Amino acid sequence: QVQLQESGGGSVQAGGSLRLSCVASGSSYCMGWFRRASGKEREGVATISRSGSANYADSVKGRFTISRDNAKNTLYLQMNNLKPEDTATYYCAASWSLYCTRESNYNYWGQGTQVTVSS
Repeated sequence: QVQLQESGGGSVQAGGSLRLSCVASGSSYCMGWFRRASGKEREGVATISRSGSANYADSVKGRFTISRDNAKNTLYLQMNNLKPEDTATYYCAASWSLYCTRESNYNYWGQGTQVTVSS
């Protein structure tokens, strides 16, 4: 059982930046950030393997950067040039699956942290 705790959410104006962190109680192969906006389904934002192979949703490419510190079991998401459409609850997730881009493979989830971007 891996427990995940996100932090770093908040309110920011469009064009601003935030850095999300997620501390895990144990190790995993895949880690990822997902988000759910009000009235919408959860979607993948970015995923990263233990070796550092990263994937991004088209909507965040060039603006968000995912990274991880395996020694600290910590996942990060640097979000730059934020847009109002990035407003959502962001969730950290972890998995021992080898297919990091598949949301259904993630079986450990954090409680989420709210990100609000105003125009």
